[in-house]
Amino acid sequence: MHVAELWRREGERVRCSLCPWRCLIADGSTGVCRVRRNSGGTLEALTYGVVSSVAADPIEKKPVFHYRPGTRVLSLGSVGCSMRCGHCQNWQISRSGPEDLSRRTSRLSPDDVVASALEHGCPGVAFTYNEPVIWAEFVRDCARASHEAGLFTIMVTNGYITTEGLDLLGKYIDVWRVDVKGASEHAYRTLCKVPSPAPVFAAAARARHHWGMHVEVVTNVVPTVNDTAEELRAIASWIADELGPDTPWHVTRFFPYLDFAHLDPTPIRTLREARRIGAVEGLHFVFLGNVADTGGEDTVCPSCGAHAIVRDGYTIMERSTTGGSCAACGRQLGIVE
Repeated sequence: MHVAELWRREGERVRCSLCPWRCLIADGSTGVCRVRRNSGGTLEALTYGVVSSVAADPIEKKPVFHYRPGTRVLSLGSVGCSMRCGHCQNWQISRSGPEDLSRRTSRLSPDDVVASALEHGCPGVAFTYNEPVIWAEFVRDCARASHEAGLFTIMVTNGYITTEGLDLLGKYIDVWRVDVKGASEHAYRTLCKVPSPAPVFAAAARARHHWGMHVEVVTNVVPTVNDTAEELRAIASWIADELGPDTPWHVTRFFPYLDFAHLDPTPIRTLREARRIGAVEGLHFVFLGNVADTGGEDTVCPSCGAHAIVRDGYTIMERSTTGGSCAACGRQLGIVE
């Protein structure tokens, strides 16, 4: 048994305080995530070291555009999630518990993860595929070992975490790549069965300002759910005001899937409108994802208009930056190189 952190006993049940569900768990049961279980009055982290997926990916695939662009990261995930998104591309693992995929998982130690990253020539490690927050103890230990080995770390997360949970990880995570599924309670209830985006917003701001993480935001724009000008404007203005105008915002195209298979793909004009709205609200870097749109993924200097980074999918075609600044005019772009 690997004893979890961030919990307390309440009679014969235990209260988990890792994510905002703050599940009160009966003996023998798990919380919403399916990977934290009350075992005789002790909260057990069932997936510590349990890995379902591992690959060496371009960092741009996360997507992360302004932190160590052009590098590769060892990406790994487990099973379970704190949300139940109706359009999840990785639902086979996110909607599973450790017992469901026992024959398709392996066990790794933090040292194994570091050794694999070094073997594959990856200067960073990304926790992704399923929700890494619910894997917190293993993520913390892997991230600490990664830092000791000189590797950077990325959380690809839905951001649904308590202050206590974030602070457990804070000093060991370099990049907080967070999904912001909408600005309204309606969007969150509809898309992922979560009552409010408030904890996501609070955690992202704390990651940026208290822990000094590099933050990038992704919004998958789903027709009829979070695609109105009002919703997109609210997201963009929050990013600009709370995270800063140089924070990258990736607006990505939705494709029909699972519970939302009846919807149409996001029109490209909607993504372009989101980029326009982002610019009006003060954001300097709004990228279009999941769509081939010339220039939609390029980093353009907001001061002189030079193309600092030209991308084709996950590949950097041209690059004109020096120390994270525009090579043409010297304007700092918020890029960590």
